[in-house]
Amino acid sequence: MATKKPANPTLPPVTPRTPDGGDAVVLERRAQKIQPPQMYQVAMLNDDFTPMEFVVMVIQEFFGKDREAATQIMLKIHLDGKGVCGVYSRDVAATKVDQVLDAARQAGHPLQCVSEPIE
Repeated sequence: MATKKPANPTLPPVTPRTPDGGDAVVLERRAQKIQPPQMYQVAMLNDDFTPMEFVVMVIQEFFGKDREAATQIMLKIHLDGKGVCGVYSRDVAATKVDQVLDAARQAGHPLQCVSEPIE
């Protein structure tokens, strides 16, 4: 009985390795599309009890407006029921609202201030 010599198994070809491992995959960098943050407008609401001069003073102090601009905003609040005092990021708008409400509360006025997202 003659037996055949078994065939040597074939091995996959050996690829030389580079010092850094050689089998690393490099991905292409893609530019990310970043949207600007959502902005919020800070608005004051009209009431029949808060003096106009106090509203002008609050707008000057917390929103950095000059007397003429603050007076124009106050008149818009008085005539339209609401007036925008400034546009800020969410955190800054929330801080401005808190500052205005605290000042009104300390002065004993029912002035209302809100922040609303801009679409």
